[in-house]
This record gives sequence, C-alpha cells and structure tokens, in this order.
Amino acid sequence: MQVRIYFEDTDAGQIVYHANFLRFMERGRTNYLRLLVTDQQELLKEAQEDAPGFAFVVRSMSIDFLKPAMLDDLLEVVTVPEEVRGASITLLQECRRGDDLLVTARVRAAFISGGKAQRIPKGLRFAMGGA
Repeated sequence: MQVRIYFEDTDAGQIVYHANFLRFMERGRTNYLRLLVTDQQELLKEAQEDAPGFAFVVRSMSIDFLKPAMLDDLLEVVTVPEEVRGASITLLQECRRGDDLLVTARVRAAFISGGKAQRIPKGLRFAMGGA
C-alpha cells in the first residue's frame, strides 16, 4: 500500500513524526484484510455470524525506526502474515521508500468477540493463511 507524506504527517523539520508510522501501519493491516478475498463483505458477514461484534485488537508490537521519512516521500507499507494461530495473527510490516527500509514492525493482533479472545472463524483464518 502506498502512502504519500504530507505536512500534517511531519514535525517542524519536515520529518515524519514517529507515531504517524503507527497510523500508516494500521492502514496497512486494514488493507491487508480487505485484500484477502474478492468478497470482503461476505467474509466479514460470515465471521460476524460466528463471532458477533468481533474485532481485531493489537496485543503487542515491536518496532524499529531505521531511517526517517520526509515531506513528499512516497512510502510503501508492506504487510505479510507470519503466523496465524487460533485466536491471534502475527504480522510483519515494513515501511519502505524505494529500496530504503525505514521502519519494521512485528504486530500481534488478537481476535475478540464480546470483549473476550475468541477463536478466529474458520473462513477468516483460512483466508489469512492459517489452517
């Protein structure tokens, strides 16, 4: 997923404020789920039937800031699954500017319904690459 850096994303030195990378990666995770299947609405409807009121919530994240991004840069946010477990998924994410790796993150998201961790519904787990 591509992200253009605007003034609102930067500090007074026109360098991307570190917390904005979290926003970019959140969009990347959302986009990852959207691109899993051709009919996202049908998959989400099926998951909703299995686990009413479900959501993915970030359980943990480790992040390394390697290089800065600047005003007007065009970044690519890469999101790939590392591990899909019963009630969680671990994703590896990168923010890149061309060949330059700027930020890396490992994100573990838990699947919840009714305020409690729940097993990811089979269709959704399968679409994410889990068994």
